[in-house]
Amino acid sequence: MKAGSLIAAAGRVAIAILLAVCYAQLVEGQVAVPKYEVDPSWPKPLPDTWVTGNIGGVCVDAHDHVFIATRSTTDLTDNDKEAGGTPSPLIIELDQDGKVVNSWGDPSVVPLRSHGCTFDGENNIWLAGDQDGDVQKYSHDGKLLLQIGLKGVLDTSDGTGKGVAMNSSTATLNKPASVAVDPGNGDLYVADGNGNRRIAVFDRTGKFLRQWGRQGTKTEADAGVGGAFMGMLHCATLANDGLLYVCDRQGDRIQVFDKMGNFKRNIWVRSDGIARPDYHGTVLWVAFSPDPAQKFMFVADEHYDTIDIFDRATGQLLSSFGRPGHQVGEFIHPHTIALDSKGNMYVAEEEWGRRVQKFKIVRSSE
Repeated sequence: MKAGSLIAAAGRVAIAILLAVCYAQLVEGQVAVPKYEVDPSWPKPLPDTWVTGNIGGVCVDAHDHVFIATRSTTDLTDNDKEAGGTPSPLIIELDQDGKVVNSWGDPSVVPLRSHGCTFDGENNIWLAGDQDGDVQKYSHDGKLLLQIGLKGVLDTSDGTGKGVAMNSSTATLNKPASVAVDPGNGDLYVADGNGNRRIAVFDRTGKFLRQWGRQGTKTEADAGVGGAFMGMLHCATLANDGLLYVCDRQGDRIQVFDKMGNFKRNIWVRSDGIARPDYHGTVLWVAFSPDPAQKFMFVADEHYDTIDIFDRATGQLLSSFGRPGHQVGEFIHPHTIALDSKGNMYVAEEEWGRRVQKFKIVRSSE
């Protein structure tokens, strides 16, 4: 390697160490809560006349490249089409500068209406689809490696989206929302919750292991009963300590379980004055800060169109940012969240938002 390249590499390492130290200091401070600032220059304009439509998911790989899972083949507006817009590829890979570096996704293969995306420890990406019966594992460059469930066949009384949810199949799913991967053994925790109301657990080969969860009642929601979900079970995120955080969207809470499904506690994300079940609900997505202890938990709050910041250990709400609106830094339906290794946050917006915004971690707030 040339001397110039060595110097450049050393510089990059030094910057990474400095950022890690700064973030650690931020976490350890007594009043240090992350504060974020939108990066209006990210992403760069998409090539050609691509239009993304709804954004079903955003996730970050081992190299801090950002992947967005779109629904562009199914929901471009008439105006998008009349103006010459063309559907973007279903999966788009962006570098840290926001430039497109790769794209892929066969609409006839990828789960219908992407919902969430997750990288595992081998830098493979998992996709779910909230109108389908499967989740899929792809290589980093888009080769299908594994499918769990049956595409086009749902766990309902008649196998279609119009049937009654059965909440029981070991062979297929019912509008799954997300996948959490255990980095230790590769077990998969599927939030099978836009049609069913369960966490379905599979091993790394796709073998069904166990499940828990059911449709709850208003009385159970008010009482905070564990494992009883109201409406959509919208996400599942596995923390470093092995606890699974599940988005009980219309129940306005995060339910926390161990890996065997034993209920541990609720973290309430309430809409003051709104009776549960709240039609839209509050908790759409959960993500954690990149420090080993995962001090902070970030929640996409559907009701207020904000990102809420919690102390993960105590469940205390520390701060929020954002507001409803279409301007830079504002949100319309913040749907999924991902953080890179530096603590920068990427927020994907669904429905009328239809974009991904980057928020840089800038300083602590007091």
